[in-house]
Amino acid sequence: QRQLVESGGGLVQPGGSLRLSCAAPELTLDYVAIAWFRQAPGKEREGISCTSIGGNSYFADSVKGRFTIDKDNAKNTVYLQMNSLKSEDTAVYYCAADRGYSYSYCAVGGEYDYWGQGTQVTVSS
Repeated sequence: QRQLVESGGGLVQPGGSLRLSCAAPELTLDYVAIAWFRQAPGKEREGISCTSIGGNSYFADSVKGRFTIDKDNAKNTVYLQMNSLKSEDTAVYYCAADRGYSYSYCAVGGEYDYWGQGTQVTVSS
């Protein structure tokens, strides 16, 4: 069984919003950091955000001010709220988890042991 399951992707117009979900049916968010990555066609995978065990969030410059992370420990789910979407945000989005980070820290684009299958986000008019 997959440790992480993403959902919420789709087609949205430029300037629009989407909320991605990352469910962790076999992990406990009290003990893992969660990160979001994306990979556009022909490009390398890019780390865009992470939230630490304690709930501190970090963002890449490319999404700072537009994306936010919310963590619902009761539902064992992390949400990536994406606003003011641009065509360059088009990519497959992945969530990832790792037990190795400290309570207050996680690394955007760092090493993560558990991965989801990805969800496609397309920003186009």
